[in-house]
Amino acid sequence: MPGGAGDARLRGPGPERGLPARGGTSGSPGILRGRRIRNADFPCFPAGGWGGWQALRPGTTDSKAVACSPTEMFEARHRMDAPPTRSARRTARIPSGGGAAEPSPDALLIRRTLEEIGPVADRVTSYFYALVFTGHPEVRGMFPAAMDAQRDRLLKALLTAAEHIDNPDVLVPYLRRLGSGHRKYGTMAGHYPVVGEALISALARYADRSWGPETQAAWVRAYTAMSQIMIDAAAEDEVRSPAWWHAEVVSHDLRTPDIAVLTVRPDQPYPFLAGQYTSLETPWWPRVWRHYSFASAPRADGLLSFHVKAVPAGWVSNALVRHARPGDVLRLGPPAGSMVVDHTTDNGMLCLGGGTGIAPIKALIEDVAEHGERRPVEVFFGARSDGDLYDKDNLLGLQRSHPWLSVRPVVCEGLAGQLPQAVGEHGPWSSYDAFISGPPAMIRSGVNELKRIGIPGDRIRFDAVEELVAVAG
Repeated sequence: MPGGAGDARLRGPGPERGLPARGGTSGSPGILRGRRIRNADFPCFPAGGWGGWQALRPGTTDSKAVACSPTEMFEARHRMDAPPTRSARRTARIPSGGGAAEPSPDALLIRRTLEEIGPVADRVTSYFYALVFTGHPEVRGMFPAAMDAQRDRLLKALLTAAEHIDNPDVLVPYLRRLGSGHRKYGTMAGHYPVVGEALISALARYADRSWGPETQAAWVRAYTAMSQIMIDAAAEDEVRSPAWWHAEVVSHDLRTPDIAVLTVRPDQPYPFLAGQYTSLETPWWPRVWRHYSFASAPRADGLLSFHVKAVPAGWVSNALVRHARPGDVLRLGPPAGSMVVDHTTDNGMLCLGGGTGIAPIKALIEDVAEHGERRPVEVFFGARSDGDLYDKDNLLGLQRSHPWLSVRPVVCEGLAGQLPQAVGEHGPWSSYDAFISGPPAMIRSGVNELKRIGIPGDRIRFDAVEELVAVAG
């Protein structure tokens, strides 16, 4: 779910709104614990037009079916009063064997749907949200007041996940992050059937050439398995940490007219690793969250720093750069990301940071220094102008303090092409671990260039936040 409740002072939402899971109570906060989907073996097929659905009984393939609504279909798929049967586990389990040459039958059907709806994605998105909000108006308050910033994030995340249904190594960590992150929106287990109903109905309406009983059954199986991963991750995370943290701005350093370094103090301990990122919500745009990387390693005083560049039409980024001041209170989601240092190896580190993408690179440098390591760390800091190398002096100061650190500022008109090319002019880098942070295009071209110059793909680390979760601004 893409939005969470909260007033202007961000004191928390009180009881969560929305639909409880069957057997739950409407005021129960967070994810209902100890309840699992019962993956009953009965995919539902459309019958009699859009007004009704049919659920095939387990073990049957004929038309002897019972009518049910889309919501009842997904509630049946999400029955939470018993563990799944052996056959249900087999049916709803995400297929193993990521990277296999032959995609599974479900994956083929899902990809055909995605190909067909691609040209009409805007219509699918509009219809999807219309179904969610007209069928369940009580969930509207979980979304931003203006939907133009939200738009396709929820649907795109679901479709991205479905596209990787055959690759659990990618899919499961992605879904677990989504499930844990959705807690800050007030998402409950009972909301997943609502979203599933709208997803299936929207796909059925706009994928008329590829849609049919087998395709619908594949999507039901995929969504059931995906939603269970998210529900389980949220339940596990609920035991360990709050859904969000309040954080007071303690300093606001405007480095350029468009770039600010913010330091905040969380209201309770906030555990994270250098190189990770979090989501931020401001009091000026409630329920609108954006991702930002931590600009330092964990500190003894518990303070957190972020580098923020105001971008055109960026609601959160402009609020943080132009309006935030000491004393303002933000909300933080949970930490996420895997671009962290492996301290079990002494491999050199090659780091590319474009624009404010230098923030997590700076955190990695501090992390290496705090562990007392002397591995070579080579940093390329790219910007479109010398004025945009806003943190150059601090990085050069770190270089003077640590003989194992080398910092190379790079001014280039196109970060996506020229910064990776500048890296290729030095080296060799084949024995290094690589870390890339910056705009999505720069990450894509950087990965390709690093592979070309001999760094194996499994030693190139980055967090493609933009592509996985469709977050911008």
